[in-house]
Amino acid sequence: MIVHFFKYHGTGNDFIIIDNRDRSFDPNNHILISKLCDRHFGIGADGMMLFEEHGKYDFEMIYFNSDGKRGSMCGNGGRCIISFAKKTGIITKSAQFIANGKTYKGMIENDIIRLNMQDVDTVDEFSLTKYSGFLVNTGSPHFVTFVDDVEKINVVEVGRKIRNQSFFKNTNGVNVDFVKIIDDNKIFVRTYERGVEDETYSCGTGVVASAIATYYIRNSKNTEYQILTKGGKLKVYFEKSGIFKNIVLEGPATFVFEGEVDISEK
Repeated sequence: MIVHFFKYHGTGNDFIIIDNRDRSFDPNNHILISKLCDRHFGIGADGMMLFEEHGKYDFEMIYFNSDGKRGSMCGNGGRCIISFAKKTGIITKSAQFIANGKTYKGMIENDIIRLNMQDVDTVDEFSLTKYSGFLVNTGSPHFVTFVDDVEKINVVEVGRKIRNQSFFKNTNGVNVDFVKIIDDNKIFVRTYERGVEDETYSCGTGVVASAIATYYIRNSKNTEYQILTKGGKLKVYFEKSGIFKNIVLEGPATFVFEGEVDISEK
């Protein structure tokens, strides 16, 4: 069976997108999805998305981590699939779609995609043996810790240890964000992502969690942040009125290439 695919990235966080409106691709074939995401023997990606029809919304986004398992919300993936929806002609400037049973909205202006994220009502503080931080769920659970040596820290080694801490097991482990505050409205973020089990060049839900944690730790009135990642620049802004609401993740979504893959032997 030949499958047509599209490759996108959002500030280096890269994805395979398959137009599955005919439901020909089996979403339960986790081994195949893992093989397609493999960077040595497959197409290579941090994750994969199925683009499917939905009776009430413009489309449905079904997201898988690179290990082949269904993932929670992916902010950069959401921005990329909005760009793909425009490429298909389904939308022009705005989109309303469903992912993991929740509704998301997005806007396109030139090459910049703005994605409205879910509200965040709690920020929980944790103190670990070597690192303290904040647990923030932005559609995916993130442990955000602030460090001065963010450029030098071994994100994979340290992130893996924190990701598997026993008290995070109820969330199937967490993503781990290492944050350096540059100034009042600028931070540098590096993320260890569960499901990928590695550092990614950027993480959409992670930079949102990091911006919220920065606001929280600094007792700030600033609600707009420029985010530097290894893969590029993003912007996060929100309103704080009891809860964090009207949260927007903004940045580029880039089409890389498209192709075909024979999955009959995978």
